[in-house]
Amino acid sequence: MGGLSGRHAFITGGSGGIGSATALALAGHGANVTLAGRDRSRLDRAAEAIGSACVVTVDVRDETSVKHAFDQAREKFGDVDILVNAAGYAHSAPVKRTSLDAWREAIEVNLTGTFLCCREAVGPMIDARYGRIVNVASTAALRGYRYVAAYCAAKHGIVGLTKALALESAASNVTVNAVCPGYTQTPMLDESIANIVAKTGKSAAEARDALLKETPRGIFVHPSDVAAAVAWLCLPGAEAVTGQAISVDGGELAG
Repeated sequence: MGGLSGRHAFITGGSGGIGSATALALAGHGANVTLAGRDRSRLDRAAEAIGSACVVTVDVRDETSVKHAFDQAREKFGDVDILVNAAGYAHSAPVKRTSLDAWREAIEVNLTGTFLCCREAVGPMIDARYGRIVNVASTAALRGYRYVAAYCAAKHGIVGLTKALALESAASNVTVNAVCPGYTQTPMLDESIANIVAKTGKSAAEARDALLKETPRGIFVHPSDVAAAVAWLCLPGAEAVTGQAISVDGGELAG
């Protein structure tokens, strides 16, 4: 389980859900982990499960905040070898009722935040001739969903960024991939269910069943499922995989 021994993994959205599950998975393979996010108390709780994690607060929308967070992480563990962009935000509304502020928030957190962190990490990775970047996108990066146009647009953008950066860095043994989870058991899923209840009058159970019908496996993805896919992309043996958008969706996009 030491395939990433000595490697430094920087994970945004590290306080819960997919981010914290990924941190546990990478730490289990020997990586030194930096957890990054906006809520220090939640980050500290997530770090307790790992033991020796570095914790930094960051607003991924802000260039200065991102640079400062990476500087803090480097002081603890050196240059970042593995970057996982798991910070995310979704707002639900029809396009005709989506405000410009809601649009900008979705683009800035999901896409601009991913760009800023990739830009901060990739230069030293190229110089070191080693790096692994995994961007957590969504099945919304590969298809459309009603009422989350801004989120879909941002996540589609992440896949485009992933492919472009993969081509730029491939000759330097830096791989850049995206994982695209389907409906995953996170607070964002709870918010989606609450929105369905509010807009349709369905019960929470009925709303959950409606979402589950889109998943051939019949159960929601667990954060650990996504974390396992991220870890595989970072471990020895996946060096030839770059520029890919890998679905972790219980078969949702198989049809």
